[in-house]
Amino acid sequence: MAGKLKHHSLTGRITLELLANAFKRVKRNKGAAGVDRVSIAQYENNLGMNLAELMRVMKQRHRYHPQPNRRVWIPKTISRRKNSPLRPLGIPGVRDRVAQEVVRQLLEPIFEPKFHPHSTGFRPNCGCHTAVQLVREAKQQGLRIVVDADIKGFFDNLPQDVIMKAVCEEVADGNILEIIRKFLGAGVMEDGKLIDTTRGTPQGGVISPLLANIVLNHLDWALEHAGFYFVRYADDFVILCRTLHDAEKALALVRTILAELGLTLSEEKTKITSFDEHVDFLGFTFKSNAVVMRQKATEKFKEKVRQITRRTNGKNLDETIAELNALLRGVVNYYAKPYTRVRQQFRVWDKWVRHRLRYWKYRRARIGFAQRRRTSRRWFNRKGLVSMHEVACQRT
Repeated sequence: MAGKLKHHSLTGRITLELLANAFKRVKRNKGAAGVDRVSIAQYENNLGMNLAELMRVMKQRHRYHPQPNRRVWIPKTISRRKNSPLRPLGIPGVRDRVAQEVVRQLLEPIFEPKFHPHSTGFRPNCGCHTAVQLVREAKQQGLRIVVDADIKGFFDNLPQDVIMKAVCEEVADGNILEIIRKFLGAGVMEDGKLIDTTRGTPQGGVISPLLANIVLNHLDWALEHAGFYFVRYADDFVILCRTLHDAEKALALVRTILAELGLTLSEEKTKITSFDEHVDFLGFTFKSNAVVMRQKATEKFKEKVRQITRRTNGKNLDETIAELNALLRGVVNYYAKPYTRVRQQFRVWDKWVRHRLRYWKYRRARIGFAQRRRTSRRWFNRKGLVSMHEVACQRT
């Protein structure tokens, strides 16, 4: 029996045009500098020579060597608590982000047709709302028992041999495989010390989401072949069933498949629930008769408003309103959908945001009572403050 046809000649597809397109995407995504402290603007100052040199080393075996990722810690959730949990990000340098984007563009056309349609994270023409619609369709079909699964430290704990094995099933270009292996093993620099990375793929890496989808595609099709309806966005997924017995079988299958991948479930975060209680997924809470904004997302939004309207934010009123407007529009764009119940909540928040701005304005300017009366709703409208309720009504 003939062996599986694999892709051998990816290195030959690396061109200056591909690198230029990769840099444009990296520039569009912005991002901080890596350990070399070279910013996107600095890299662009000598772009032609930088891309030509990068192409040269990527096309020659054993010549490309990525720098370590710069380790930064960010809060898992926005909180004013000093002991709030943190999660690590590994930030590659601009040069290495371009290289990762090149490899991502080479791999995506190979693996994209093989992905399950219910995998919606970091894929063309898919996204969070695609996943939400799939969950709503399952609910309407009577699948009301839900396995809410959480993989324990997915990006940090995924074995690199498992990643490489999954890529090697389709790719046989030794140079590209070596470059991917180097991405994974580049290490991280923290407090001036180099830390080896023998497991995981760094959150913050351009290629990490694609590698995650490649590995978890095995889980997707195992669930499909077992007859289970699931929806996955990156490492966040739910399985929707008709009965509790089916949900228990699905959960057992997930444990088995993840064990084969060298992963485990987070027992404290994994549960079997139902729409009659509530199901949290991608910032939404699905109830028996409504889809609303998740409580954690609500807290995150309010904390962001508090940060923007800090008395010591160093911005004037127009700048503060502009920053607020960007946040308000983003929240409305994400949550104001025909199937969500958020408009009344947005009306309450509009009032609260105006209250925060008044407080900020009074504390900053120490103005008298006569001037305070001027900060009416109409006054804020004239200043251009976005009304979440009004925008939501227009969209829904």
